[in-house]
Amino acid sequence: MTATFLGTPAFPEAAKRALQDTQLRANLAHATATIRSKRAVVVGERPDWEELRLAGEALKDQVLRHLDTYLVQLEEKVTAAGGTVHWARDAAEANRIVVDLVRATGETEVVKVKSMATQETDLNGALETAGISAWETDLAELIVQLGHDQPSHILVPAIHRNRAEIREIFLAEMGKVGEPAPPDLPAEPRALAEAARRHLRQKFLRAKVGISGANFAVAETGSLVVVESEGNGRMCLTLPETLISVVGIEKVVPTFADLEVFLQLLPRSSTGERMNPYTSIWTGVTPGDGPQAFHLVLVDNGRTTSLADPVGRQALRCIRCSACLNVCPVYERTGGHAYGSVYPGPIGAILTPQLRGIESEIDKSLPYASSLCGACFEVCPVRIDIPEVLVHLRARVVDAERGGVPSAEELAMRSAAWMFGDHRRLESAQRAAGLGGRLFRRGRIGRLPFPFSKWTDARDAPVPPAESFRAWWRRTRGTRR
Repeated sequence: MTATFLGTPAFPEAAKRALQDTQLRANLAHATATIRSKRAVVVGERPDWEELRLAGEALKDQVLRHLDTYLVQLEEKVTAAGGTVHWARDAAEANRIVVDLVRATGETEVVKVKSMATQETDLNGALETAGISAWETDLAELIVQLGHDQPSHILVPAIHRNRAEIREIFLAEMGKVGEPAPPDLPAEPRALAEAARRHLRQKFLRAKVGISGANFAVAETGSLVVVESEGNGRMCLTLPETLISVVGIEKVVPTFADLEVFLQLLPRSSTGERMNPYTSIWTGVTPGDGPQAFHLVLVDNGRTTSLADPVGRQALRCIRCSACLNVCPVYERTGGHAYGSVYPGPIGAILTPQLRGIESEIDKSLPYASSLCGACFEVCPVRIDIPEVLVHLRARVVDAERGGVPSAEELAMRSAAWMFGDHRRLESAQRAAGLGGRLFRRGRIGRLPFPFSKWTDARDAPVPPAESFRAWWRRTRGTRR
């Protein structure tokens, strides 16, 4: 089971609330526009960008076709290098494994590298229940944690906050859990980053256990890879005595040489950089250098169910770059919290319902959280056809509800099918619509009765033309074709 934001309603209601928050919309518009423009510049520098995308797609599909083989190979290589591999069927089992590993060290606190997998399983909540303090060290994750908030973006979890809001969070919360922020802290990026560094420094130096995810796990060598921009990951991966990495089973790549493709695709698509400032790669345990105990927790948590779906499985190609979020017109206006999951935006709309199922109202609504404009596919570095999967999942939602009382949508579709089934019925409907259209002189309809009010509550409806194409053709050409 994937963590759900408690109290979150289905997407339409959550989105409606978000649209009323003008500050949120301003924050999102500024941040996503900045990231989009940076990405466009560095992608435009590569004449072989489409070839790289095709290579990334092919490599990911190869992994998914032979996932069992690559996972066994990965386990063998990690074990041979001195690490220990644990297998977790779901979030609860993954959390139980990590809690037991931390308890075995006798420690009561850990430092964490930003990890979508541990957010997915709500590891922090499980550690807190066990009396273990987990400190987020990524700047954006730190902001979310100190603000008692939820992440709203894959790459920039605090994208919904502006500088002034971050300053207030630091001033109010840092002193409660460590080094306080300076009382005269200005709302400037450099000063805010410096306050975070000072606050985290003592935690880095004190912690004996580090927890990470991984961007990639290399089956050929047993190596794990974390890319990041701040250096906090390097601190978490090298200073603690014990390192625990929680990784989704789809993060495997076949060979070390395959990293060449992904380490070009990922930074350009995510941060708009030619390469990440910090790329950390480690293989097992090296005596006298870095953590002396390494544990790899491989998590399924719904992934094999998705793998069995020939259309939906392409979501498992995702390398968590967040490019689809930054171009999505729906995400830009609603933000990530409306999706009710740690995976927001277009990729969340197809990944979350597959990992959690489509039983809840939240998950049933997510495949509809899109205009199907296709921008997400155009920027995806591994060519996930998100619109195709969205339509596929919409069909699954409808199919799951068949057999009972027909929904209003089903009745409407049946009526439309009956009308379009005979040209005479269609022409009669067009004439009636044309007569009604003459009543609206402004060229738009601001309000329609239920159920059409669900459309006109948010936008105007176009006025039907006074004359249909068929009628115009008959009038001007004298024949019906």
